[in-house]
Amino acid sequence: MTHEDSGVTRPEDDFAALFEASIKAKRFERGDTIEGTIVAIGPDAAFVNVGGKGEAVIELDELKNEDGVLEVAVGERIHAVVVSTDGGLRLSRKLARSAATARQLEDAYHARLPVEGRVERAVKGGYEVRIARQRAFCPASQIDIARNTMPADHEGKVYTFRIIEHKEGGRNIVVSRRALQEEEQQVRAAEIRQAIVPGAVVTGRVASVVDFGAFVDLGAGIQGLLHVSEMGWSRVAHASEVVTPGQEITVKVLRVEDQPQRIALGLKQLLADPWSTVPARYEVGQVRPGRITRLAEFGAFVELEPGVEGLAHASTFAPTGQPGGWKRTVSVGMTGGFEILSLDFEKKRIGVALVLEGRAPGDGPPEPSPADDVRDYQARTEAESSSGFGSLADKLRGALGRPEK
Repeated sequence: MTHEDSGVTRPEDDFAALFEASIKAKRFERGDTIEGTIVAIGPDAAFVNVGGKGEAVIELDELKNEDGVLEVAVGERIHAVVVSTDGGLRLSRKLARSAATARQLEDAYHARLPVEGRVERAVKGGYEVRIARQRAFCPASQIDIARNTMPADHEGKVYTFRIIEHKEGGRNIVVSRRALQEEEQQVRAAEIRQAIVPGAVVTGRVASVVDFGAFVDLGAGIQGLLHVSEMGWSRVAHASEVVTPGQEITVKVLRVEDQPQRIALGLKQLLADPWSTVPARYEVGQVRPGRITRLAEFGAFVELEPGVEGLAHASTFAPTGQPGGWKRTVSVGMTGGFEILSLDFEKKRIGVALVLEGRAPGDGPPEPSPADDVRDYQARTEAESSSGFGSLADKLRGALGRPEK
């Protein structure tokens, strides 16, 4: 029966045999991360089956929580790092500052194993860090992945570091917290990218606001763009009307492009579309209050309610006798009553006309302007041959219905 099959703690006289077996395990190198099964637990160490060539040893303190309680039992599997192959295979899960010895710190340096340390005080160029009974130095640029942090943010704190230099037998130790943070960020970024797919609903924090939208931090340094056109069903003039830097928001992933990586986000997709109830509430002939939001060459856009916009064509305004003169009769922000002239629910289009004083609803828009008559006439005669039908002036006079003077 093998050690793993027995599933029981061995007597102390069997530890010598286990240790001899661990010495033979030479196929691993320092720094390797391995997985094994605990096969025996002694007073000071546990033995881990790491394969057919023997067992490895891990100190019992490595397997206890902060209260000193053993967290594992025989038969459980653990992940650990090889910190030494000299005189046997020794493993470690994490070097706690209270248990780390000078030898373990050197092992941690070679194996790139994390160690815990307390930031004692700020010194010139960085921070003095205490790891067990050893002093180490952490450069200011390596204390945090975040920029512009203050010494008071770190002094007295216990962090996990990586030893990046170990010289003079441990009298000169340089550590980095940022190195571990960046590795953790890369792992988190890979996990987050797997979750960022079109249609996914994710939570992020607004990193910055610009004219055309806002960049949203989705975690681990991954950002997506929430364009101003995707912020609401009603027209948004500037992103700052909806979001502010630092605000936590829930958004929907609209598109993900790999080369280069771009993530398009939407906010309005999580809100009810006001157009979904328009067919039941709007009909031709109604007069609804509206506000002119912008002017174009062909007419004025009118907000009838948040997210529902209509178009008052230029031809629906009273003629002024001058091209584009209708623009001088209205302005952005002007409110009034607008009659519903046409409805296209599929294309989400509503034609409206400003109700003028003295003109009752249902009277329809004012008579078409001469310019509209010309456009209608040109459309009707586009397919006709130009020969034998008189001059262009004759055609225009006929379209306008005006006698030649």
